Amino acid sequence: MAVVAVSVATTAGWTALVGRGLGRATAAAVAVAALGGLLAFAGAVGVLSTLVTVGLLAASQGGARAAFGRHRPKGAIVRPARHGVLLLNPRSGGGAAEQHDLVNEAAARGVRVVVLTPDADLRALAEEAADDGADVIGMAGGDGSLGLVADVVRRRGLAFVCVPAGTRNHFALDLGLDRADVAGALDGFEAAIERHIDLGQVGERVFVNNVSLGAYAEIIQADSYRDAKVGTAAAKLPELLGPDHAPSDLRFLGPDGRVQSNADVLLVSNNSYHLHSLGGLGIRSRLDRGRLGLVALSVGGARDLAALLALEPVGAIDRFRGLQRWESPTFRVDSAQPVSIGVDGEALSLAPPLLFRSLPGALRVRVPLHAPGVRVLRPGVRGTVRGLIRVAAGKQGA
Repeated sequence: MAVVAVSVATTAGWTALVGRGLGRATAAAVAVAALGGLLAFAGAVGVLSTLVTVGLLAASQGGARAAFGRHRPKGAIVRPARHGVLLLNPRSGGGAAEQHDLVNEAAARGVRVVVLTPDADLRALAEEAADDGADVIGMAGGDGSLGLVADVVRRRGLAFVCVPAGTRNHFALDLGLDRADVAGALDGFEAAIERHIDLGQVGERVFVNNVSLGAYAEIIQADSYRDAKVGTAAAKLPELLGPDHAPSDLRFLGPDGRVQSNADVLLVSNNSYHLHSLGGLGIRSRLDRGRLGLVALSVGGARDLAALLALEPVGAIDRFRGLQRWESPTFRVDSAQPVSIGVDGEALSLAPPLLFRSLPGALRVRVPLHAPGVRVLRPGVRGTVRGLIRVAAGKQGA
């Protein structure tokens, strides 16, 4: 009876959790009835049944942890910040900071706010906050700003809070934050989950997401890109990928250990992405593997371009024959001239050679106890935000 009742309650409870409408209500009623019958039975037959029931429930919980635990980032609960400081860019994300009243929300949590002015030196402000005794520093802004502040934080041995007040907030997504709950991310300054995650580095520049080279990096160099992304890309693509475009001058070791120089797009990421679509890179299920994710894309001509355009909308870009993917803790790119790159979306130009490396466990990052946790890709669904499902996590598993 105990075995049957626990099985029915567990199955019906799960059905109620993921169901809708009448089916959810019916399943919930069945689960309650099964648990009620179990308690009545335990009261009737005494201690043995109660012990069996407790054992079954413990086994059920252990099975759930084994099944879903691999999707949960490891971390420890830490106390509230003693002296928290939030650096805030009011222009990021179309004014997201003002929309979510971040200044007052942070003040209500006892966090000092430093609002950036147009000519502010972000790195210097982060260093100043550390010098003033901050033990936790947060950044409300785009991913490029997050990388700059994260570099200061890791060098000074402090903890970091990510507030998703940028445009796309890819880093927040991979940390498991609810990007719609911008103010809620400030709870990372309260009692929170602290994790050690990796950072990537190219030369002396640290990045939290990725560095792009090749066609995309050239496009974002244009002054018009920020205000007219589609128009700028359309104007530049014939020059970069057309039949008369100059061969790539980027040289690197491919996954087979041989020198390659035919990549039209090269992506170096802080841990690997689930890559199904160039339009939406997907997610990184891990930020603590100590590896760079490497992607090289070569478009040989009109036939390849047609295949690429056919595979992209259905999220099957990984089947494109000109795509290579691999991992490495370090990576080197050579060129005969300065290399245009996009570091977390910010356009830069660096002198070769470009030396990339992973910084394992370099950053202590704090996420709120109520954060929804990491997300996983549903099989067969396009790798964009719409193709993600949220793995629910309780307070202890966030």
